[in-house]
Amino acid sequence: MDVFNLIFAILLSVGVGFFTLNIRKIVRNINIGQDINRSDNSSKRWANMALIALGQSKMIKRPVAGILHIIVYLGFVIINIEVIEIIIDGLFGTHRVLSFMNGFYDFIIGSFEVLALLVLVAVLIFFARRNIIKLKRFVHSDLKGWPKSDANYILYFEIVLMSLFLLMNAADYHLQMAGFSHYKQAGAFPISQFLDPIFTGISNTNVAFIERTAWWLHITGILIFLNYLYYSKHLHILLAFPNTYFADLNAKGQLNNLEAVTNEVKLMMDPDANPYAVSDTPENAIPSKFGASDVQDLNWVQLMNAYSCTECGRCTSACPANQTGKKLSPRKIMMDTRDRLEEVGKNIDKNKGIFIPDNKSLLNDYITTEELWACTTCNACVEECPISISPLSIIMEMRRFLVMEQSAAPMPINAMMSNIENNGAPWQYNQQDRLNWKNEQ
Repeated sequence: MDVFNLIFAILLSVGVGFFTLNIRKIVRNINIGQDINRSDNSSKRWANMALIALGQSKMIKRPVAGILHIIVYLGFVIINIEVIEIIIDGLFGTHRVLSFMNGFYDFIIGSFEVLALLVLVAVLIFFARRNIIKLKRFVHSDLKGWPKSDANYILYFEIVLMSLFLLMNAADYHLQMAGFSHYKQAGAFPISQFLDPIFTGISNTNVAFIERTAWWLHITGILIFLNYLYYSKHLHILLAFPNTYFADLNAKGQLNNLEAVTNEVKLMMDPDANPYAVSDTPENAIPSKFGASDVQDLNWVQLMNAYSCTECGRCTSACPANQTGKKLSPRKIMMDTRDRLEEVGKNIDKNKGIFIPDNKSLLNDYITTEELWACTTCNACVEECPISISPLSIIMEMRRFLVMEQSAAPMPINAMMSNIENNGAPWQYNQQDRLNWKNEQ
């Protein structure tokens, strides 16, 4: 192993090691959430994951963005197969070690190049949509500062990585044609061969230097990108798969019941029950808090949803409350949940594995009651999300906390509840007057 192989081994170990540490932090933060059983109907869950996460079925509901995203997605997955060869070459000092596959190798390298060009075109269109055309959902008030910059950084990354890939291949092709050193003829270069004129007048030694520089920058860029995912909305590249697998399979209009409340009602209706008995089973125990005021009160699937959010804004653009000018943005709900979860995680890191109360919470410090009560519970955000995230479930849990713990529902809702309690209906007249309307016919 020469010095370059050693440097590559160190670079690879540091990159993968740092990525592993960050993934462990994400798993730890997700597990802060309450337990929930999502192990039912595994066949349906696998089908959802294959269709939605792998097959991108919900992306193409908006055809332009959907097709472009599929191109970038396929490019990311398929082109990075070449990373296997790069790692082997980097560790053992070989060059295009998989070229023994002959015709098949020519096919896959050629396919990589075509995909790289398509990815470059798609990314440039995405850049124009965000920064030149400025589609409404990309210039929304909740997408400023870091979220806006993060989206552009990813596009820059992809442009640089694809360009380096094509430049590396172009230099390699030039050296193969010149019969230089160990650059034996291997691979097909349908795109990069057209870049060959840029090396006119440059010595083969210098072209080899360009090829090696592009090779090192390309693999270093991939490792940087890998570790950037932790700080970026592009965690969905990894989390979209478990997120769609563990998504709620119930009908979208079906809201879950609080088990503790159900058990209390059953207890009240049982004439033989002892109202003073203390439950000896966790599932029947009365929780310390109804609903959610902070991330620790949400379940782990909801916290995974927050990390999985792509910040694409489809949920907010479809939200009727947002369309009418109300403060609610489902995208912001997910971004705020993730930001608070990261804050809690840093608190735990700082205090050696223990969360020390910081006098802050998801409710009020991040998400306001005005946002929560603007929601119409129509499920448009859930339907639109390309990876089955449910902002509504978080909104409902926080509403439950407001109502059941703080009695802080808006006046119209309190009036409706009082009417149901007193009159058996949400309207402000007694039961005897219910049918008065028919006398007016």
